[in-house]
Amino acid sequence: MQQSNEKYHIPVMLHECMEALDIHPDGVYVDVTFGGGGHSRAILDLLGDNGRLFAFDRDSDAIANIPDDTRFCLIQENFKHLKNFLRLHGVRKIDGLLADLGISSHQIDVAERGFSTRLDGPLDLRMDRREETTAADIVNNASTEELQNILWLYGELPNANILARDIVSARSLEPITTTSQLCNAISRHLPHNRQNKALAMVFQALRIYVNGELEALRQMLTQATEILNPGGRICVMSYHSLEDRLVKNFFRCGNFEGKQEKDFYGNLIAPLKPVRNKPTTASQEELETNNRSRSAKLRVAEKPIDKTDEKED
Repeated sequence: MQQSNEKYHIPVMLHECMEALDIHPDGVYVDVTFGGGGHSRAILDLLGDNGRLFAFDRDSDAIANIPDDTRFCLIQENFKHLKNFLRLHGVRKIDGLLADLGISSHQIDVAERGFSTRLDGPLDLRMDRREETTAADIVNNASTEELQNILWLYGELPNANILARDIVSARSLEPITTTSQLCNAISRHLPHNRQNKALAMVFQALRIYVNGELEALRQMLTQATEILNPGGRICVMSYHSLEDRLVKNFFRCGNFEGKQEKDFYGNLIAPLKPVRNKPTTASQEELETNNRSRSAKLRVAEKPIDKTDEKED
């Protein structure tokens, strides 16, 4: 088995993901969140000589984790461009896709990336440092109403209005350019017994907004379904309710609103079928060794095989 870079990021639910993908040795697979490469290496271990794996990651730090394997190709782009970049590599159909959403342990542990609430660093939060807009730009230039909407929609913070006013008040004295400045600006209105959790939700909201994460997820899932071969599977691990809700609705209903459309016979019309009704969560053993697995939910869906095509064949 190829060695993964566990210092960079310990892959969550590795065994469960490989089992869910149901990998065929000669298939074409995509890991849209390469990161430390743990999941990608496990996929390569299950592929034969003719199998192929394409991975996406817009974070330049991930380049250091590329495996030395001719069956592997890393595409340094946002996975919302999934279909176009696979076509550039001559791929129009895939047999499976894995997405481990959120941020890596490496990103959290590097202070200058700005993802951590406990390490002081620039208020950046960009997944792709080629992008111009940082979290500091948003915090210092957005209106009170815009900040309130960001904190409420993407952080689900009940006191988003108060926190937005705190940020605007603090930036009127001096620009908020570091993570510690942001934490200090809003600390007095965070619940004392849940301060770390509330801060994490604030950073989550800004990160999702800066990186356009939910829209990218919508685009990726739609495109993945279009290019997925019948019998192929899409496996998505999410870490908060906003992502999980989108995935659940899309897998069940074929849309992100969760609206059920049925045919004349009352059968649900959807391009995918969930493999399990409920998400898979980490085992107790993994929870004890990998803290990041605590909030992970793995959902798996399969593209049905057209029975009429089988009869014709």
